[in-house]
Amino acid sequence: MLTTHQKNWKVDQWVAYLKVRDIPIMPRSRFLILAIAEGGDALSSPKELSRIVTGDPFLALRSLRYAEARRSRRLGSDTTTSMASLMQIGLDGLLDIARDSPLCDDALVGLVDCEFASASASYIARAWSAHRADVSPDEIALAALLADIGEMMLWHFATEIPERVQDEARSGRALSQLQAQLQGAGFSFKALSLALAEAWGLPPLITQLIRGVDSVRANIARLASATAKHIQTNPENPALPSDIISVRDFVPASSYRSLLAPLPISDEFREAVLKAVTTEVE
Repeated sequence: MLTTHQKNWKVDQWVAYLKVRDIPIMPRSRFLILAIAEGGDALSSPKELSRIVTGDPFLALRSLRYAEARRSRRLGSDTTTSMASLMQIGLDGLLDIARDSPLCDDALVGLVDCEFASASASYIARAWSAHRADVSPDEIALAALLADIGEMMLWHFATEIPERVQDEARSGRALSQLQAQLQGAGFSFKALSLALAEAWGLPPLITQLIRGVDSVRANIARLASATAKHIQTNPENPALPSDIISVRDFVPASSYRSLLAPLPISDEFREAVLKAVTTEVE
């Protein structure tokens, strides 16, 4: 339960509070990591471990911060992908995180929805950025995965704030999600994510991609996040044709069909979106 004072906190006050909290992980992440460890080295391939990390934004954040703390003593370049984090901390480091981290409440629908949208955005961002032979699609994927970490932290530590935002959105008093956040929380969740990324000292590249600096890579991450949220809101969201047209501006060599391929939508709706996109651009 929030105090009356906390209910009126702005971004700076929430950052000061949240940056020192013990970041949780999803319960399934602990279960999977411990199961892999018990199964022996044959099951602990980097690819399998990376799949677990990129499916849990909290775990990805803890792994990145763990790796960066170690890197500062040994290496010169920033850690900017989940795989790079794993290569630095290894299975032992991941086990430490799994054992030591508090757990989220995976019965909290709002938190699970936010986490799922972030994981979906990461998958979509990686697939889209691969179409332009990006230097590292995994960097864009990590930025998309962490783009809503501020909202996720609120769901765990101050559930009343995002619930208030949901109430604003459902009531019709807000015409957009941003307006709902400003009315319900007094700040945007993106501003909180960025401020936390800076307070935690995350690699500048990841912070820049989350901020959405005017670059192809940042725009792909931004559009992947928006698309994932559109699908979560409505699996047949009429905004999807516009999303696909927009992202093709940044990967012009790709076909609309290939850009639709990674989206978690039905085959029937995929064909409907493809038809709508083709009709609009002709």
